Formats: sequence, C-alpha cells, structure tokens
Amino acid sequence: MFGKVPGLEIPPEMRAFAEKSVEQAKTAFDNYMDQATKAMGAVESQSDAATSGVRDVGRQAIGFAEENVAAAFAFAEKLVRARDPQEIMQLQTEFAKETMQKLSEQSKAMGEQVQAAAREATKPKA
Repeated sequence: MFGKVPGLEIPPEMRAFAEKSVEQAKTAFDNYMDQATKAMGAVESQSDAATSGVRDVGRQAIGFAEENVAAAFAFAEKLVRARDPQEIMQLQTEFAKETMQKLSEQSKAMGEQVQAAAREATKPKA
C-alpha cells in the first residue's frame, strides 16, 4: 500500500520525545489507577456484604479499564517505533482487530458479572 517515502522518516529526536511522552503518560496513569484502587478499597471496607456483587462489578470494570489502557499504551509505543506509513497502517489494523475482540469478550464477561450480582441481590436472606 505505502512504500518508503523519501524525507518521511521520523527524526531520532522526535522519536525519543514521543517515546518519553508515552512513558510519562503511562506512569501518570499507573499512579492514578493505584490511587483509585486504594480509594475503592477504603470505600469497600466500609460497605456491607449486601453490596459485594456491586463491588465485584466495579472491580471488574476497573480491571478492564486497566487492560484497555495498557493495550493503548503498548500500541502507542509500537507506533512511535514504526519505520514507515505501511507499518503504521499494519499496526493500526492489528490494534483495531484486537480491540474489537477484547471489547466483545469484556462485554460478555461484564454481562455475566452483572447478572450474577443481580441474582445475589435478589436472593432471599436466610
């Protein structure tokens, strides 16, 4: 589709800057998720057992968000190392395909988790 185009190579300085930016964004996100997980744990310790299904759904959602952001950062890291437009297009196609498959799997798992939480919440208390 695309061949090497003279003059379209990314200068090493720009590639280094892009790599550093991706790494800084990843570190910031990791710190944010760490704080969010700690905050969720503190709130959960104050809730009763009746909300355990809701907590499980929330934890699963956070886990999926972490997976998706990690995949996006991995994709960004590959992009900044791409050598030419053809490689960029190939990476984009692979990322889109993998993302759609992962979202389908996550939606199914989340639906099952929500159903389990609903069953647990409506179960008669003994």
